[in-house]
Amino acid sequence: MAAWTPEFEAELTSFLKDWLKQQGRTQADLRRSLRAISTRMPAILEVLQREHRNNGLAGLASKLCAVEAEWHGGLSTSAEAGDASDPFGQLDMLLQEIREDCPD
Repeated sequence: MAAWTPEFEAELTSFLKDWLKQQGRTQADLRRSLRAISTRMPAILEVLQREHRNNGLAGLASKLCAVEAEWHGGLSTSAEAGDASDPFGQLDMLLQEIREDCPD
């Protein structure tokens, strides 16, 4: 299992910011979906670190896929962006790569 290191956290933070921008979402949207205590990135990362500790990298990716599915299954926002024909493609590909790299 990949360790939660400062480098991993920095890469995850960068990924989350890019992902939110692509989805037309905010950290507040992510906070609500993850049920974090704050919209600040450290509080969001705390929830994701707990998921990583409990379920590994595949669990973390699955959690983010579930958040994206929730966003696309719920009401659309006017700022929502992305490819409507395959809204989960990027995270699904990431999850598949993780599963291939980390056989259970």
